Amino acid sequence: MNILKAENISFGYIEKKPILKGLDFEMNNSEVVGLFGDSGSGKSTFCKILTRFIQDYSGKITINNNEIESGFNPVQLIFQHPEKVMNPKWKMNKIIRESWNPTDDILDEFGIKKDWFDRYPSELSGGEQQRFSILRALNPKTQFVIADEITTMLDAVTQVQIWESLLKIAKEKQVGVLVVSHDYNLLNRITDRIVYLDNINNI
Repeated sequence: MNILKAENISFGYIEKKPILKGLDFEMNNSEVVGLFGDSGSGKSTFCKILTRFIQDYSGKITINNNEIESGFNPVQLIFQHPEKVMNPKWKMNKIIRESWNPTDDILDEFGIKKDWFDRYPSELSGGEQQRFSILRALNPKTQFVIADEITTMLDAVTQVQIWESLLKIAKEKQVGVLVVSHDYNLLNRITDRIVYLDNINNI
């Protein structure tokens, strides 16, 4: 079992005005954990710290008590807006294969059609882009996925399809999932337990 641990995490964009202070968090790769909090409470900032997009924080992030080395990050972040993290000049084939080469079974599970690979991100809907974004994060080396409000902008049917596929594949691959949302009803339906950010953030 792999254990992702954040210890005594503190960070602020403005000096002496921390967003996160003395935060401790732990989960294992068999769990689906919800992180609940209001908008502006620091959820997305914490996600970026867990996945090394922000590195000038104090504290420690470890997997199995080992700090994460440079190279491929086994903790992958899926953003709310997939179009902002895709090169608009690349076709989807290059975008997905930059990470790995998924099997036909997984493509089918996410409802990804082969002819989409020859399209640019702008030629796909938001839901189609997000399917690629999730799939890209599920590299065979991934141990944890951080899903930051990933279906907020999508219609209800697409939301259900994406969550069912993500949680199914994550379970098969033994990937832990941290579901970050301000939608408590969603977290209550799909997670094993819910962590309140205010309860672990010592601001």
